[in-house]
Amino acid sequence: MPEHTRAKKSLGQNFLTCQWVISDIINTARLSPMDTVLEIGPGTGVLTRPIAAHVKKVIAIEKDENLARILARELLSEGITNVTILEGDILTHKISLPTTYKIVANIPYYLTARLLRLFLEEQEKKPSSMVLTIQKEVAQRIISKPPRENLLALSVQIFGTPNIIAIIPASCFTPQPNVDSALISISDISNSFFTSHHIKKDLLFRLLHLAFSQKRKMLTNTLHDIASKKNIESSLQDMGLSPHARPQELDKEQWALLTAVIQKLS
Repeated sequence: MPEHTRAKKSLGQNFLTCQWVISDIINTARLSPMDTVLEIGPGTGVLTRPIAAHVKKVIAIEKDENLARILARELLSEGITNVTILEGDILTHKISLPTTYKIVANIPYYLTARLLRLFLEEQEKKPSSMVLTIQKEVAQRIISKPPRENLLALSVQIFGTPNIIAIIPASCFTPQPNVDSALISISDISNSFFTSHHIKKDLLFRLLHLAFSQKRKMLTNTLHDIASKKNIESSLQDMGLSPHARPQELDKEQWALLTAVIQKLS
């Protein structure tokens, strides 16, 4: 790899080298000629080029200014005109996005949780789907169910449907990370969970953050400032759960029911 395109450890860069992973990403994303794709961290463009071949437009944002300029120059010389390269940090850069778009990216490990929160919880214009390569252990956490539920899993599952598509060995990246990765898809992203259950997003996430901040404690103890112990116990029993239940024992539907009860009491 040329010196000017070497990965920077400070930016968490690990470039994809296995063609089968790139093919799986493209197939999983179900790209069409009408799609706009946001790619985060395009690096040397190994994923950018095949995405561009399938879609109407690619918006690629790269934090490494040197890589961004090199990639923009190379794509122009190759006659690839449907890619816009932006220089900046995805967490702070204001990007003009269409109403409908997809996210397809090989992202740095450190960015995963913050990126998911940004585009699922905070972003007004949410992607219709996301296809990402992330650390394997994090992917496994995202698809967890009770009794191993966790805040990250709920934060994703409330907005969409996550699935692990493939496990990617560390050897498929350069430089090679110390852990394996996973290709994960999050489909059917929307706010419909809140409207269908008639609950407020802010209240649900307030309960989740409060409960999981002390996940070893019973919900009657962690949520007592918001609702009485009696009401929480009654709600849990109505759902067929123990009155001593802890947060990791509830799935998203049960959290919605508990939120609805507390919302009525507020």
